[in-house]
Amino acid sequence: MKQTISVLVENRAGALNKITGLFSKRAFNIDSLAVGVTDDPTLSRITIIVDSGNSVVEQVEKQLNKLVDVVKVRTLSEHSMIGRELMLIKVSATTTTRPDIMTICNVCGAKVLDITPSTVTIEIVNTPDLIRSFEEMMRPYGIMETARTGMVALQRGANKI
Repeated sequence: MKQTISVLVENRAGALNKITGLFSKRAFNIDSLAVGVTDDPTLSRITIIVDSGNSVVEQVEKQLNKLVDVVKVRTLSEHSMIGRELMLIKVSATTTTRPDIMTICNVCGAKVLDITPSTVTIEIVNTPDLIRSFEEMMRPYGIMETARTGMVALQRGANKI
């Protein structure tokens, strides 16, 4: 079961290392990790996706709260959050295949960033599942390169971490 953990930390050197070390000590594999400064430049938000059960995540949440640099921790349920991921993908393209690639991009809400005689570079922002689907649709054309950010997430509604 995938769990999304959102952590607000003081924006200091070494904070991320302490947090990832805590996961490493418990032999948790981090599926996705995204870090960025918040609206307050003294704080960063870390979004961590792990594959584990609820009781284990509760234990990790308690351990994270004990770290000095951690301001707040919240486990976000699938229904209580909005999560997105960014993927850049470079696909082989010919004059014959380019119109099909462009049609798929339009249908999926992807944005073409660069076109050369032999490639198309595309940006797509969506849920991880829809990004995987888009990637599968691009596979027959020949994927040359991809880069993905990992998911970032916020709580739905007026609540905040």
